[in-house]
Amino acid sequence: MSHRSHKIALRPNSVQERWFQSQCGYARFACNAALSDFKTGLDADIFYSGIDLNNRFNQRKKAYHWTKAQDQRAALYAIRNLTEGIKRWKDKISGFPKFKRRGRRLSYTTDEQAVKVDGKRIKLPKIGWVKMFQELRFEGEIIRVTISKTAHRWFVSITVDTGTPNVPRDTRGLPVIGVDVGINSLATLDTGKHYENPRPLKCLERKLAREQRKLSRKKFLSNNYYKQKESVAKLHYKIACIRNDAHHQATTEIVKMASAIGIETLKVTNMLKNRKLAKALSDSALGGFLEKLKSKAKVLGIPIREAPQFFASSKTCSSCGYVKDELSLSERVFHCDWCDTKIDRDQNAAINLKKLAVGYTES
Repeated sequence: MSHRSHKIALRPNSVQERWFQSQCGYARFACNAALSDFKTGLDADIFYSGIDLNNRFNQRKKAYHWTKAQDQRAALYAIRNLTEGIKRWKDKISGFPKFKRRGRRLSYTTDEQAVKVDGKRIKLPKIGWVKMFQELRFEGEIIRVTISKTAHRWFVSITVDTGTPNVPRDTRGLPVIGVDVGINSLATLDTGKHYENPRPLKCLERKLAREQRKLSRKKFLSNNYYKQKESVAKLHYKIACIRNDAHHQATTEIVKMASAIGIETLKVTNMLKNRKLAKALSDSALGGFLEKLKSKAKVLGIPIREAPQFFASSKTCSSCGYVKDELSLSERVFHCDWCDTKIDRDQNAAINLKKLAVGYTES
């Protein structure tokens, strides 16, 4: 089966916005209460399961009269998500779950069986119909619905089981493409085509600093503080939208023209240790770009060949295979000392990645 998700912006009225805020608070309350019970059980050498935590919360919520008016599915799914986090901690995949703070990452999940989608509106439990900015792209059985808030906008993420597996696209006649990512150019293909990096944080850095200074001058937790905090959040949201738009446009165009793709393996955590490049790397979000490329290629059935971690794609000559000992970041043109080839540094790396992908495809 193929699960497809579509995240759509909502057009809620003031009453619906207050309802969403209330359900996010209820989900946070349930998660923190269940986590508290779990930690208490650990101190007494008792390991509560997800069912135990849910039953204990159902007994605890009877002491709070306001919980009767809430959507009980929000609490149920919050405890389920906590149970998954505990399982990952037990398997040593991630750290121990933390208590959720108020006003951070507002979201809640509701029961998909009580949800209906009709054009540009969605029916949610207890609140009724809510307008959406666009229609749902996929048809099928709805299996998960999550409401979340980013900056000033509310979103609904709808996961649909389309009922049909992913069918690989016919790529006969399409070339193998090598993709080299960087800071100056977001992506460079072996053909020499460049995708520009918008660098949104760098462009809006002065405005962001100005808005954050205004926030620092406001009285903490006052009405003006929250207004200015929303202005800062809107600016961060704008920066993220510009970055994601550039990523999606580039990755979509690349996967449509390729039969196979060669990319490099990036250790972003290690790269961010360079204090001179950390800000520019974070602004470019190269790891997110490659993840989008891999996910879209997987849906279309396009093979992705990742180069080994220490593959010297930039230092290797694409014509004769000579490997340089040193290549500084300031050298934007690759000059081979052996065959006297001169070529753009990023294009040279992309050609080497293409050759690696071609060899993998033939084998």
